[in-house]
Amino acid sequence: MTTVLETRGLVKRFGGITATSDVSIAIEKGARRALIGPNGAGKTTLINLLTGVLEPTAGSIWLDGADITRVAPHRRVRRGIVRTFQINQLFNALTPLQSLALSVSAQLGLGGQWWRRLGADPRVAPVCDTLLRQFHLDDVADQPVQHLAYGKRRLLEIATALACRPRVLLLDEPVAGVPEGERQEIFDIINALPADVSVLLIEHDMDLVFNFARSVT
Repeated sequence: MTTVLETRGLVKRFGGITATSDVSIAIEKGARRALIGPNGAGKTTLINLLTGVLEPTAGSIWLDGADITRVAPHRRVRRGIVRTFQINQLFNALTPLQSLALSVSAQLGLGGQWWRRLGADPRVAPVCDTLLRQFHLDDVADQPVQHLAYGKRRLLEIATALACRPRVLLLDEPVAGVPEGERQEIFDIINALPADVSVLLIEHDMDLVFNFARSVT
């Protein structure tokens, strides 16, 4: 299968602490890969390296055969590497509809047109409507994020990431903090992600790992 994202001998040191040591992995197109390990093993550090939040001490990162080790984080998003976070990174005052409209507009290259009303472009609304239905957010589309149940916020973050049309989606503990009764909905949504999107999942919940992943690192 075609390798989409690859690391070669990736190392990150913080002073005398080595957080990632000689990590070499290859993510194939359409992969369903889980990355597991105890707290402090360096999983989130690896995601931060892949997305450009951190610069590696040594080693390299390749996307579609191109070295992106020094490419800026926002340019990696445009190239198709998108992530979610352990702790939600959402705008509490916005609604799910507004949040998705913001992401879709940016993906369409409309983000710099600050003088235009959000969602004024006719291409934005249909994509938002599809994502709201797909992620079971249509019934809370106009509620401020701060009033949503935590599981719905998790779903919105994944929906916002998918609005960026990723080729590689990095999910960092998507059910962390979600009550047991709300997890199945997230399981189902993750399992229904587009087949052509390569997914790397960090998770401690082994039910989700074994339900989702075809390979485990």
